[in-house]
Amino acid sequence: MLDLHGYIDFILSNSALKGLSLIVLSIVSAKFVDMVFTFIFKRLVSSTKTTLDDRILQLLHKPIFYSILFIGFILSIKTIHLPDYIEFGFIGLLKTVTIIIWLFVVSKILVMSMDWASRQTASNKILQKNTLPLFNNLGKIAIGLFGIYFIFLSWDININGILASAGVLGVVLGLAAKDTVSNFFAGIFLMADAPFKEGDYILLDTGERGYVKKMGLRSTRFMTRDDIEITIPNSVIAASKIVNESGGPGEIERVRITLTVAYDSDLDEVKSLLITIAKKEKNVLKEPEPRVRFREFADHGLRLQLLFWIHNPEIRGKTVDAVNSEIYKEISTRKISIPYPTMNVHVSKDSI
Repeated sequence: MLDLHGYIDFILSNSALKGLSLIVLSIVSAKFVDMVFTFIFKRLVSSTKTTLDDRILQLLHKPIFYSILFIGFILSIKTIHLPDYIEFGFIGLLKTVTIIIWLFVVSKILVMSMDWASRQTASNKILQKNTLPLFNNLGKIAIGLFGIYFIFLSWDININGILASAGVLGVVLGLAAKDTVSNFFAGIFLMADAPFKEGDYILLDTGERGYVKKMGLRSTRFMTRDDIEITIPNSVIAASKIVNESGGPGEIERVRITLTVAYDSDLDEVKSLLITIAKKEKNVLKEPEPRVRFREFADHGLRLQLLFWIHNPEIRGKTVDAVNSEIYKEISTRKISIPYPTMNVHVSKDSI
């Protein structure tokens, strides 16, 4: 009978048995490493409050197991001494399958991590509902490109020429689509900075005013008070001064109406009159109460400012019109004088 050393020598002398032994050893090793990895990291992730690390650990089982298994297969193939082209094909195929498995797992981990990060805090303005699919797709594309690169390497394909051509093509496409690229990045910055959100009533220094209907990565759509939808490129919005009339801690908006009365006017009477008119207007909020401020001694009279609040910025124009009309009627009835610039021209007799 052969002793243990004899069995080992017999196996090592037979390339087929040696390769088969390596396959069996790789299966056992892969299972053992997977069990050890699970035991160690399961204790680590059990102490955390989030379930993200548990799901990531669950995903890593297969790639770790198959990576070790395929390493054993590759070693066994090299041991058998197959023809070079067959050995090259089998090894390349095993490397490709391993890379593809890791690509799928890393992509899933990326999607889960971004989804988890987007739900952690409301202050995370970059990873939002609108931008999350974009970053998921960009991440998948980046992972896919790395995967293709490593697959080419596994087949001993020189990709320096391909990379150079891709770089030139990227420059050409970037120049051809510079406006689209500019709008794209402007859209990302707008979503990250969040000067407004969908449903806000905003005014741009370009003159556009209306409700934000839809924020996209290339453009933003507004609905004006004329029920006309306007689409503006994000690069234009990013370069504009934005007045968000729906911004602030509350939903209300303050309106100012400036009025100048003659110096001989009864100041208390005028103040009381303006407050009464504002309180009678149905669109003016009761809280905060309307108020009048004496702003300055102007060149031609006393300058006052009526302050009141409305609930919806869309009704600003209609409310100002109603209040101004009522102010004019009341001051005309009460004989309150509104001064206006005058010029006295004195002509001497000598100049005639």
